[in-house]
Amino acid sequence: MFFIEIMGEVITDLVQIKRLGEKQREENQRFRAWLKRHNFVERRFKIIAERVEESIDCTACANCCRVATTQISERDTERLSRHLGMKASEFLRNYTVESGDEGRVLKRNENGCVFLEGNLCSVYEARPDTCRLFPHLVKGNGSLLSRMWHMPDRAVYCPIVFNTLEQLKPEAGFKQ
Repeated sequence: MFFIEIMGEVITDLVQIKRLGEKQREENQRFRAWLKRHNFVERRFKIIAERVEESIDCTACANCCRVATTQISERDTERLSRHLGMKASEFLRNYTVESGDEGRVLKRNENGCVFLEGNLCSVYEARPDTCRLFPHLVKGNGSLLSRMWHMPDRAVYCPIVFNTLEQLKPEAGFKQ
């Protein structure tokens, strides 16, 4: 078994994450494309992502809940409506909207997700699958490479994604 430690400082300041993530968006897109043409050990990448994820407290941030939309599946609807003690149709009417781009998504208010209270999710035990798997680096459907499509965008608001990408580049041998 090998051990990979987090290299360098982990950045969690959201202003810095946004600024640096935007500045490095093009580089992150090139990295994503570069990965498709090169071999890498996905297991090693996941270990790096796990280490970064473990070093950052999402409840101190909750920026994903403030910035990103949340798609809702039928299974999510069933789980959330049961958790809230209401019919699925009532849940859909009260807590979701239909988006032309994304399909059915959770409603948002001035703070972000309708279920965000401070930095905590008020339906955490029943939260949608996409929230359970976020930021989709360690867990998710398909290979890590297939999930990399969204990472340049997520790197502008998620400290875990930003820091993971920055640590994956030297591990993969990517030259900026």
